[in-house]
Amino acid sequence: MLAFLWATEHGSFSAAARANDLTPSAVSKLVTRLEDRLAVRLFQRGARNLTLTEEGTVYLRSARAVMDAMAEADSLAEVFPAQLSGTLRIHTMATFAKHQIIPWLPAFLAANPGLSVRIEVGAQYVDQFDQGLDIAIHSGVLPDSSRVARRIGEAHWITCAAPAYLAQRGCPQQPADLLLHDCYHFAFESPWNTWGYQHLGETSRVPVQPRSTFTQGDLLRSIALNGGGIVRLADFHIGDDLKAGRLVPLLEDYRPGIAQPIYLVYPNRKNLSPRIKAFIHAIEQRIAEHPWGL
Repeated sequence: MLAFLWATEHGSFSAAARANDLTPSAVSKLVTRLEDRLAVRLFQRGARNLTLTEEGTVYLRSARAVMDAMAEADSLAEVFPAQLSGTLRIHTMATFAKHQIIPWLPAFLAANPGLSVRIEVGAQYVDQFDQGLDIAIHSGVLPDSSRVARRIGEAHWITCAAPAYLAQRGCPQQPADLLLHDCYHFAFESPWNTWGYQHLGETSRVPVQPRSTFTQGDLLRSIALNGGGIVRLADFHIGDDLKAGRLVPLLEDYRPGIAQPIYLVYPNRKNLSPRIKAFIHAIEQRIAEHPWGL
């Protein structure tokens, strides 16, 4: 395949051979072997030059894609250079940063003393790659763009409350019961404020009237942990609380079966910096070793 690409690039077997320290006959034999395997003729051979056949033109596109993929695979060797350096700038949700990045970040930085990480938080995805952003991590539906979105996990939104609150007020048995309870959600417009449920193939939404609203998911978690009432938060945020029993999941029979994808977004596939590659590897390993779902 390389011989075919070299011959295409240089226009003749002899020029391709000179450029790659081979004999013209060696290049010719390699291309002929490829043609025999494909059972098609890739070149029309002239006295001084080569012309791609129609089949050769089609094969050229595929061959280039294969070689690009091989080059990208070979570049994985750069994921762990002796020293990573520079600043890695990340934008993500505050709760994701706190519960899914901060716990392992010190060890990551200790292993890479020349690297610094700048984490910026915000509830919504913002395309700031033209301003120097390296990575964005967000959930939900992302806008169409030329950016690369790599799915690294999924979030289930859990309706929950502390045992103390449930002991005092009881557990809602169906979504409509939430209207009789103290509930809390976000202080900004967001799909996260739509408390949707599904049962026996039917979908319903509860128009929760919050007692209070908060701009940070961690404040919702805190009021729930303190027995203030019912909240609806992502399992990547409250997974440890659910496993420890500090929060109790509610209305599980009504939980929608469709999870919300979580994407790691970066500018493009080509010339990806070792810093970005190392972080992607680290976070995917962390999620594999410490899944947040129940």
